[in-house]
Amino acid sequence: MPENTSRRGLLFGAAAVSTGAFLTACTSNDPKESKEDNAKDAPIADEKPGKKVTIGFAGPQADHGWLNAINVQARQRAKKYQDVTLEITEGSNDTAAQIGQIDTLINKKVDVLVILPADGKALTQAGLKAMRQGIPVVNLDRVFDNPQAYRCWVGGDNYGMGLNAGHFIGEQLKDKKNAKVVELSGPDNLELTKQRTDGFNAALKNYPNIKKVARQAADFTVESGQSKMSQLLQAQKTIDALWNHDDDQGVGALRAIKQAGRDEFLMVGGAGAKSAMDAIKADDSVLKATVLYPPTMAASAIDLARALGQDKGISGLAEFEIPTSLTLYSAVVTKDNVNEYLPTGFK
Repeated sequence: MPENTSRRGLLFGAAAVSTGAFLTACTSNDPKESKEDNAKDAPIADEKPGKKVTIGFAGPQADHGWLNAINVQARQRAKKYQDVTLEITEGSNDTAAQIGQIDTLINKKVDVLVILPADGKALTQAGLKAMRQGIPVVNLDRVFDNPQAYRCWVGGDNYGMGLNAGHFIGEQLKDKKNAKVVELSGPDNLELTKQRTDGFNAALKNYPNIKKVARQAADFTVESGQSKMSQLLQAQKTIDALWNHDDDQGVGALRAIKQAGRDEFLMVGGAGAKSAMDAIKADDSVLKATVLYPPTMAASAIDLARALGQDKGISGLAEFEIPTSLTLYSAVVTKDNVNEYLPTGFK
């Protein structure tokens, strides 16, 4: 492993720990002294051009609206910086193909790698290989099986999605006696689905008047959303709320709801598609909210990768180093705040 004596510390192994003092800016009352010490001891990443950084970006195939938005966010963020060159792969859901793409980026000697693995466990060795060769890895969303395979992880909060969806529904129905809710989840073979369901169940425990009466697992596709939602509606003659894990499958769910002529309940979606936000803004369907799983995490990953490549920290934090993990908040988008979030909606 090549020796690395920069402030980002050793790449392979535990996360680097800074031994320097805290930023003077956090303790000094002298603005001049604080500014000088901050510039000398703890450079902070900002928009001003600095050391040139080549970032390799390897993601899965963009066969879903959210995954396509990940690629768009990464490209757009990289263009913001004059000092960043982005090497982006075509993406693949085949593990061997994605490993090959990562190997190509390693051989190009990129400065930093951002990897959203099609399968976190299966791609762990690819992350380890890069780290061992002195290339810091920003692991995006689907986490590697070994923390030594990345310098920083950034992603969404699946448990928080379910939790916030449950609390929103709970607050809407807290005064309704014997309220009934149903859940249209993602595929049950995915850990993220379990996390979203667990969060939802935990939130509902705060509302003893609400009972989840049915659950169907869809496949994050329009067709599966329509099919599984039809089954839920046929089985439940009246419901008060629906928590749908994914806005893409939610398009199909809304079709089934319209075909059945049902409008007695409210629907909460998930992820933050533009189509969902448009429907929320129009306020002409049962869809009243969506809980974000922000694709802007890819833009944040580019920011973090650039900071790593330039041996810089992050503005607003006292530490000299970027954090080892960054979990994004799952905000609830409603008619009241939809205009604020519409620019982040993905197609």
